[in-house]
Amino acid sequence: MIPTLLITIVIEGLVCSLYALRNKKPLAALLLSCLAVNLLTQPFLWFVLNAFFQHYLVALFTAEVAIVGVEALFLHLIPYNQLRWREALVLSLFMNLSSFLVGWFLPV
Repeated sequence: MIPTLLITIVIEGLVCSLYALRNKKPLAALLLSCLAVNLLTQPFLWFVLNAFFQHYLVALFTAEVAIVGVEALFLHLIPYNQLRWREALVLSLFMNLSSFLVGWFLPV
């Protein structure tokens, strides 16, 4: 679980950094928020995948959709991030798609 958490944090942190720099958003606040929310959502993902391992792909897809929503809400609700709902949702979607695609091809 720790290796995948670290990989997720690095990938999503890079996406978050690029988004912040490109859109002139507060980098430090977004990175800290990204780290904090991943510390919450990664254990949730692993719980779901272990609890419903016999339906792995359905559990993975369902959990990832929920995680995109939760992370977007978290990013939006932190005032220092200066993200409107749509911005937070787009950022969360790109962060999670990036880490999902990289993770899909890694033998972790």
